[in-house]
Order: sequence, then structure tokens, then C-alpha cells
Amino acid sequence: MIRNYFILLLILFVSCKKDYHETDVDLTAYILQDGFKLKPIASEPLLIAPVAMDFDNRGRIWVAEMNGYMNTMEGKGEELPLGTIKILEDRDGDGVMDHAKKFLDSLRLPRAIAHVYGGLLYAEPPNLWYVEIQNDRPFNRILVDSMYAPDGNPEHQPNGLMMNVDNWIYNAKSHFRYRQVNGQWIKEPTTFRGQWGITHDNFGRLYYNDNSRQLLGDYVLPNRTTRNKFLKPAHSVHKLLTEDQRVYPLHASLVNRGYAEGILDKDSLLVDVTAACGPLVYRGGMFPLEYDQNVFVCVPEANLVKRNILEFHGDSTSAYQAWQGKEFLASTDEGFRPVSLSNGPDGALYIVDMHRGVIGHHAYLSPYFKKKAKEKSLDTIINRGRILKVESENISIATPVNLETATDEHLLEWLDHPNGWVRNRAQQLLIDRNKKGLVNSLVNLVKEKEPSISQIHALYTLEGMDTLDFDLLLHVAKNGEEQLAVHAIVLLESFVNSTNTADFLELGNGIIKEKSLFKDMYLASSLGIWAHGSKEMLAPLLVEYSILYKGNPIISEALVSGAEAILEDYKVILDQIDFDRSSILYQMLLESIQNKADAILNPIYVSKGLKEDPRTKGAKIFRQICAACHGINGEGNEGLAPPLVHSEYVSKPIERLALIILNGLKGPIHVNGNRYEMNQAMPGLKNNETLSDKDIADVITYVSNAFADNPQWISEESVGELRKIESQDGNEFTEAELLELDFEN
Repeated sequence: MIRNYFILLLILFVSCKKDYHETDVDLTAYILQDGFKLKPIASEPLLIAPVAMDFDNRGRIWVAEMNGYMNTMEGKGEELPLGTIKILEDRDGDGVMDHAKKFLDSLRLPRAIAHVYGGLLYAEPPNLWYVEIQNDRPFNRILVDSMYAPDGNPEHQPNGLMMNVDNWIYNAKSHFRYRQVNGQWIKEPTTFRGQWGITHDNFGRLYYNDNSRQLLGDYVLPNRTTRNKFLKPAHSVHKLLTEDQRVYPLHASLVNRGYAEGILDKDSLLVDVTAACGPLVYRGGMFPLEYDQNVFVCVPEANLVKRNILEFHGDSTSAYQAWQGKEFLASTDEGFRPVSLSNGPDGALYIVDMHRGVIGHHAYLSPYFKKKAKEKSLDTIINRGRILKVESENISIATPVNLETATDEHLLEWLDHPNGWVRNRAQQLLIDRNKKGLVNSLVNLVKEKEPSISQIHALYTLEGMDTLDFDLLLHVAKNGEEQLAVHAIVLLESFVNSTNTADFLELGNGIIKEKSLFKDMYLASSLGIWAHGSKEMLAPLLVEYSILYKGNPIISEALVSGAEAILEDYKVILDQIDFDRSSILYQMLLESIQNKADAILNPIYVSKGLKEDPRTKGAKIFRQICAACHGINGEGNEGLAPPLVHSEYVSKPIERLALIILNGLKGPIHVNGNRYEMNQAMPGLKNNETLSDKDIADVITYVSNAFADNPQWISEESVGELRKIESQDGNEFTEAELLELDFEN
């Protein structure tokens, strides 16, 4: 009887055990700005090495895991299909994720995801895929672009997949944008932007960054100044928004080239950003008002997230750090690696923490970093990952809306939602549903006299449904709030014809009298487009704008960008009035005319994609040919090959290293004061017909970057010239022969 009783208790105990993983992370090492609270909502084992996230229409988190990245200091296993895309769920309703299910697995370094058009868009180099979703399972996978992210270093491949207000999907480290229209995917050139992460403000301007510049951005809406294929804009896009790259870490974190002058201060603290990424314009509507449209930036090398405040100046944008001497969020946890940020359906700020000790790619790691990382056991921080959530302490978080079951009326209402994530997704769902019966409601929303953020979304909902008309846009351009009017001016270009030109001219004559730098910039960008078929009618207004802004490089760029079809005529018009030929505008016009004559195009119209970084390609060749003797870490093999780490032969002069790799080396050699006897000569690569001068240059560049304290570069042209230099006997060089050569002369 007693035995049966205990068996029953055991059964009850087992049946009551949780079938899920509760997230439990200690955050005592994290300091957050006063007035906010930090909450871990997902961690290992639910997810490992997350690099990107998105929310579906039910508000669930989807994550891309780059499981195969930098599991060892040498990057072993990087080529294996270990990556996954997961759906995280909170089944007990406590706000913390407790379940994870795989949506896709066996992926190689997936790097970006986006819920669009009712399915999932995801990047798995080199491809961009779109897959439909049915009961949380993938089906009907479509290849969108086989050249989205060519093979190369994961730090330098396209990413982002951000849907903007204008219904186009933009990327970082890329000069292409994407869109689906009537079931067909469209890809077209755009400005090349940033490195890792991309974001947009309420108006639709884009922001991004690179490792050493924490915030870059475009002054103008996308593709405003790239339409003239013979002009590469330099004043209106890809602009540094703040000179202040200062960081304020809580501790002396390890950075790749910390030995270099100016990288660390006297207390060994990082001075400026070296791996900035993942910018986000906060549009959640649940932070204090002064945080609206602030730009948060990830600084994983210093274990922190910083805050920037934007300022708008009519024709340009600038930013400044919110504080000097402190950060929005900082930690002494060296595993804290924030790599991307998201606005959530509830208005919170979500942080994707890769939580990996080493996140720099092995092809770029310096000997200094490798040694220090081993000492600190950073290479052992793997198989982890976190999603953190930041909320305001004084503003109750919003209840997320369920867009999946939303009625059309709700979606229309949510175009004016305080949360930008909800507005964006409501816009896209209305476009997907494409119900023509909603057109009148959308038109009425656009025409409302009281300005609201919903009007821009309503306008682009109509654009996405292909139901815009000229009269509506003209009305909005004349009577709408400034930002709304500008979008109408841009969209009017779809209706350029001789019938509409007179109305556009009237619009332009009215706008120039307003003396609005902001509106003038966009009207100027359209003048050349409208003048193509009506030069005589538009010439006076074109001249007026040209005189007014001849010294303004940004608006000059806007004028010339829209004038590709009339470049020569534009010059004739200006010459007739004895226009200032030394002005920025005129010189820009001459440059475009000359480029057209010489068939020199803006590179975005020529290049099909990114080229593989030389260090990455060099690392691959090194592993295939050199690592067997020198070791994958360059530590050398006794009696076979000397060490490369800190060797005098892998830094200046780089030509000496090139001659060794080209011709080989024989006899004893001295490295770091030690004599190394080699049992056999090191063979050269000069006669390897499978390797080009470019390949050899890549190997040389990688070796110097990976093993020298002061890395050097070499061009393929230099390698070609060095092929002509031979040793005294025409075979391998000796150390004495190499030391006799004078490379400076």
C-alpha cells in the first residue's frame, strides 16, 4: 500500500514538471539610465548567438541565430550549416519567453529576417529567400536574389531587410533595395549604406553606421539624388551626422587593436567606437517625449548601447550624444554583445545580445587580441544568447495589438497609432489586403485638415495599392503639412506628362515663395524630371531655383540629380543668362555632362554586388596552403616553419613578405631574436597557376593583418612587379639576400 502511495506521488511529481525553459539572467552587472528598467525575456538554451529579430503579426519574436560564427578563435566550422531561424513564445503569459521552435534550420550564417507580404524574407549568403508561412511551417520557398550577399566576411555582407515608409525594403552594406509588386520581386539600385544595421525615422529618412562612425544618414528621402546615373552624390547621402565617436564604458573591455596609439586611454578604457552597429530610431511611443526619434546605437566591443539626439536643419540632419560621460546602457559583462535593436509591438526597446566572447571575424583579429582573449577566456563564452527588453518605469507598457486578426477598420485606425511599428505593419497589411473599398477612407485620411502622422502612412498605402491620382497629390502638395507635402511632390513624378505640367508649374511657383528650404530641396529634385518634356515652360522656374541655390551643394545635387535627361539643355539655359560658372551647381552640371560623354556611371549602376574582402579570401587560401606548416594561428611548427606571430617578416616592408611568399625561403631564419633551422625550403607560390596576383596579394594582406602588430596592405599590381625580382640562384631566397634588399628606393 505504502509502495503504491509513493509511486503515485512520483507520477504526480513528474507530471507537474515544467516542459519549458524559463529565462533567468542576472543583470547586476548592467547599469541603465534612470527612469527605465531592463528585463531579460529570452536566453540560452532557447536561443544561441542571435543576430537579428523581427515580430510577426501576433507579436511573437522570431530570431536568426548565427550559431556557426566564431565558435573558436580560428573560426572553425564557419562553413557548416548550423544556423537557425526560431519562433520564441511566451506560453504562460508572464512576458518572458519559455518556448522556442525551429522554423528553419541547417542554414549557413543567416543574417537578416523580415516579416513582409504575409511570409518571411531571410538572408542566407549568398541568397535572399522568401518563404510563405503555414501553421508556423515554411512552404513555397522563392529565391529573390542569388547575389544578395556574395561569399565573404560575415562582418561585410549585406543585412538589414528593413521595410521603409515608402514600401521599399532597404539594406545595410548594400546598394540595392527590394519590393514585391503583383507577386513579382523588383530589385533596383540605391545608395550604398553602412555596415551592420539600418533604420528609418517617421519621415522615411535612413540611418546606419560603420565600425568607426557610430551614426551616418541620408539628408534626403531614398533615391532622391541618385536618379542621374552620371552623378555620384556626395553632399546629400551617406553623411556623418556627428563627429563625436566617444564611448564611456564601465570597464576596460578587450578591443582588437588596443595596443595602437589613441585606442585606449590611460585607464585602458576604449576612447572611440571601433565596432558600432545596429542603429535604431526609437519610434515606440512609450518612452518619455524627449526620447521620441532618438537614435540608439549598439557598441558591442565596449558592452554598451548609446543614445543620440537628432536635429533637422531643412536641407540636412545632425546628431549629438545625449550625455557626455555616461551611456544609456552599459555593462561590465564582457559577454554582453548588443548587435541589433528593435521597436516592439508594445512600444518597448528590444536588444539582441549575441552574447559571445569573440565577435570579430578571425580574418581580422590581431595577435594582441588573440593572446588577451585567451588569457581572459573570452573564447569560451559561446552557446549563449539573450533578448533584453527596455521599458519606461513611469509609462505603462502598451498592450500589443493583434494584427493577425485585425479588421480593416482597426488597421485604418492604427495608421495613427503612437507606436511606429504598429503604423508600419498596419500600412503593409492594408496593402496586402488590397481592398479597393477602403480607398475613399484612405483619401479622406490624407486630406484631413488636422495634421497627423497617419497621413503619410495613408498616402503610401494608396501608393502600394496603386490607387493614387494626380489631383489628390496636387492637393496635398499645396495644402498638406510640410512633410506630407514633400512626399506628395515626390510621388507626383509618377504623373509627369504635358497635360499636368502647367499645374506642377503653378505648384512650384507657389512653393518657391514660401521660402522653405525643406520643400525647396524636394521641388528642386523634381524640376528636371518635369522639364524633360516641357523645357520652355519649366525653364524660368529652373533658372530661379538655380540662381537661388547655386552655392548650396545639397540642393545643387538635387537639381542635377533630376536633370539626367536634360543635362545639355540645362547648361544651355544657364549659359544664356551668364550663370556663375564657378558655382558648385555649374561645376556639378559640367561633371555630369562629361561623365555622360565618357560613359562613367555612378558605381551603384555598375556593380552587381560586393566583392569579397581581401583579408577574408586571403584567410581561405592561407588555410588551404600555408596553415599545414605555419599553423592556423601562425604559431609555427618546430623544424618545419617559424612562427608568423609578431614576426619581423610580416610587417614593414611588406614587399619582403611578398618575395618570400612568391619565391619561397631556404636556410635558417631569425624571428623575434630566435634562430630557426628549416629542414627543407619553403616553396613559393609564384609558379602556382591556380593563384593570380590578386590571390597572392590577398594572402599577403591576410598574413600581415592576422599576425603583425602593425598590419600592411599590398596591391596586385605590386605583386606583379615583385615577380620580376629573383634570388641570386633563381630559386628560394635566403635571409641574407632579403635583408640586403632596399625596398624604400
